[in-house]
Amino acid sequence: MPQQHAAPSFSVISGAQVHRVLDAHHQGVVDLIETAYRLHGGGETVNPPSYFLRFPDRPSSRIIALPASIGGELPTDGLKWISSFPENVEAGIPRASAVLILNDHDTGYPLACLESSIISAARTAASAALAADRISAARGGRPARIGFFGVGLIARYIHTYLAGTGWQFDEIGVHDLSAAHAGGFADYLRQSGESGTVTVHGSAEELIRSCDLVVFATVAGTPHVTEPGWFAHNPLVLHVSLRDLSPEVVLGAANIVDDVEHCLKADTSVHLAEQRVGHRDFLDGTLHDVLTGQLRPPADRPVIFSPFGLGVLDLALGRHVYESVKESGELQVVDDFFHEMRRYG
Repeated sequence: MPQQHAAPSFSVISGAQVHRVLDAHHQGVVDLIETAYRLHGGGETVNPPSYFLRFPDRPSSRIIALPASIGGELPTDGLKWISSFPENVEAGIPRASAVLILNDHDTGYPLACLESSIISAARTAASAALAADRISAARGGRPARIGFFGVGLIARYIHTYLAGTGWQFDEIGVHDLSAAHAGGFADYLRQSGESGTVTVHGSAEELIRSCDLVVFATVAGTPHVTEPGWFAHNPLVLHVSLRDLSPEVVLGAANIVDDVEHCLKADTSVHLAEQRVGHRDFLDGTLHDVLTGQLRPPADRPVIFSPFGLGVLDLALGRHVYESVKESGELQVVDDFFHEMRRYG
């Protein structure tokens, strides 16, 4: 006889619950993300292309579906559904919103729906912190001068995860097209307990030239940083927003991605570089190559890390949140969510 399964249940996990599980556990989250990258590099994931829903009447906005499956100790399937509506910022609410659906490995039934803007921001920041740590170690040590280009939620999370995993900075630079937002982020940095000097820079060039670790976290849809000479001091660049750098800048640097096929599409900077030269030889490797020692990033060239953002990272972190909430006894089960459970009524 086929194996019998208990009647499935479905839960809803709020953003407040997600926050309670993840808050102040920065190193633990980074470790979870590293494990997910290693599973992905080892072929224990399924991570098909993301699907972009775009709108002719709202060209700056989009909603993205990221289906994925990850193995390991708790095999999980699922889908992240994340929207980006930049105009939300001026309306006083965050640009991005998201939910994550977790599916049971054996039956395919959905286990839970989690508020996922926090999960998405945390996995993005943890990925950036992991890459910064391992790439910097291979290049001779952690930089002490950091610059943030773009000062939204993701920039704040990246700073929090760097600080939460032991990074200290002598100088912190800030630049944004909005002077008000740049000033607000500078105030946040000072109030967060940063002891280094915080400077708001009036130009992108000034920020980049003054920093050895540069974080791009903008909503740019096309390249706007076009001068390779600005990177002549060989900084490490965390190109989280993916579309800020021109092909000339990309081709003048060593390039590391999280996944080759994912990154080289959707008009990312590395995709535009591929279209410019007609090959992918400018890619040095993946973060998995760095983690396993197959790639040693150079110290005598700029290094750009471009993470497209893998759905398996959201699944790994979302499943951790689900299990933690379940273990705490605070899982909010929706009664009778699955109603028609008899084949013949």
